[in-house]
Amino acid sequence: MFDIGFSELVLIGVMSLLIMGPERLPGAIRTSSLWISRLRRSFTQIKAEIEREVGADEIKQQLHNETILQNLKDSKSDLIETAKEFKSGFDELDNQLPYDISDVLKTESNITENPDDENTK
Repeated sequence: MFDIGFSELVLIGVMSLLIMGPERLPGAIRTSSLWISRLRRSFTQIKAEIEREVGADEIKQQLHNETILQNLKDSKSDLIETAKEFKSGFDELDNQLPYDISDVLKTESNITENPDDENTK
């Protein structure tokens, strides 16, 4: 965690023994180990809470994306159905006309392509 080696721990132990003395050192070690364990538990709880929040955000984003994809699929199927309805309507109109619509379209395209030819005739 802090990259403290064995030699540094021995140095800290010897210095604390010299400063505190043999009577107060065991109590100080107990107190410091309690504080360290409390800090570790707090950090673990905070880490778990953050991971849950991040996981919840990812789940919300995934659900949102799935909803958008479903809406797109629904829209696509609606458009396909509408196109089929239009096509069937146009087919019915084509069948009801007394003349072939493709002839009219060809004539119309000739008129729009060569407008001067019609005026000169």
